[in-house]
Amino acid sequence: MRIAVPHRTTKALARTRVEQKIDQLMSQFGGHAEDVTHDWAGDTLHFKGKARGFSISGTVDITDSEVIIDSKLPFMASMFEGRIRHAVEREAETMFA
Repeated sequence: MRIAVPHRTTKALARTRVEQKIDQLMSQFGGHAEDVTHDWAGDTLHFKGKARGFSISGTVDITDSEVIIDSKLPFMASMFEGRIRHAVEREAETMFA
């Protein structure tokens, strides 16, 4: 699943907002997740973790104009891709409105 959202700001500020969102999500849902890791390599965040028996991994790339989220959904979650995509797009658009 690939989602690109314009950030209309600098790369540094976009990265800060992504990091703040990760902190918020971890404080809100961290108790339901396990083996969560995330680290930056340049302007690309690599992440992975497990929740409710599902594993997820992917990247968040920050370009000069967009934040691009690319992740692989587990097979069992693929039937919910539309809902997941909509929720991620809505949240990302709110972050960069």
